[in-house]
Amino acid sequence: MNLQAIPDLLHYGDNEDEIRAEFDRRCGHFSMIQNHYHASYELYYLFSGERNYFVKDSSYRIRAGDLILIDSNAVHKSTDSGIPDHERIVLYFSTSYFDRFSAEERELLRTPFIRGCPLVSLNLQERLHAEELLISLLNELHVRPTGYRLHVRHMAGELLLLAARASRKPRVSPMPEITPVQRKVSEVVRHINGHFAEPLELDELSRRFYISRSHLSRTFKEVTGFGFAEYVNITRIREAQRILRETKNSVTIVSEQVGFENFSHFGKMFKRLSGVSPREYRNLDR
Repeated sequence: MNLQAIPDLLHYGDNEDEIRAEFDRRCGHFSMIQNHYHASYELYYLFSGERNYFVKDSSYRIRAGDLILIDSNAVHKSTDSGIPDHERIVLYFSTSYFDRFSAEERELLRTPFIRGCPLVSLNLQERLHAEELLISLLNELHVRPTGYRLHVRHMAGELLLLAARASRKPRVSPMPEITPVQRKVSEVVRHINGHFAEPLELDELSRRFYISRSHLSRTFKEVTGFGFAEYVNITRIREAQRILRETKNSVTIVSEQVGFENFSHFGKMFKRLSGVSPREYRNLDR
C-alpha cells in the first residue's frame, strides 16, 4: 500500500496508551492554533510539503523527509511556511514506554529527543526506510487486521532506533544559517525561559534586546508561532504544573513562584491551558 491509499485523517490510541499516532493530509495553509506541550515524547515526520517548527527556543524550516524529535514537556508549535499542503505523521511515546528497555537501550532511544537540535535530516536511504516503516504502520491502523497493535509497536520501535542512529551520525551538510531575526528572538525566548518568575513586559525586553516594541511583538509571533504574552503564560503554567506534581506548596505560593502577581489571573490561565484548575490538577492520578 502507498501513502495515497491512506485516509486523510487517521488517529490511533488515547492518553492511556504507551504509543499514539496521528496522520493528517492537509490541503491549503495551516498553522497550529493550540498551545502545545505534553509529557510524552513526540516524533514528527513530514511526508510532503514544508513547515516552520518552533521547539523550546529556536525555529526550524523543515522539508519532506525531515524528522523532528521533541523532548517531554518542551514547548513547540508547527506553523505555515507559506507553501500550501502537507502530509505528516506524529508518534507520541509515553515516558513509561522506555521502561521496558535496559539502561543502555533507554539512553540510545532517548538520544534524539534530548540532544541540542530536534531536527534530524535523513539521507535518501534512511528516508526510504523510515517511510517504509511508517506506511506499514499506517496500513495496519487503516485495515486493523488481527495483531495490528503488536505490529504498530514493532514499527514504532524500529523507527525510534533509526532516528537514534541517524541523530548520532556526523552531520554531512550544515544546518541552514540562522537569520539575525531568528537569533534575536531565540535570545528573548531563552531569557523568558530563565526568568519566568520575574516581571516580563514587552517594553522592558525590547529595551534589553535593543529592538523596538512593535518589531519584537511582530517577529516573536512570526518566528515562534506564539504571541509574546501567550508564550510567557505557557512557560509559567508549565512550571506551575511541575511544582504541583513534585511539591506540596500551596496553590497560592505556586502562583507567586512562577511569576503571577494576580492569583485570579493564574487560576484562569491554568484552567485555560491545562483544562482543569490547579487543585484539580494536583489530585489527578498519574
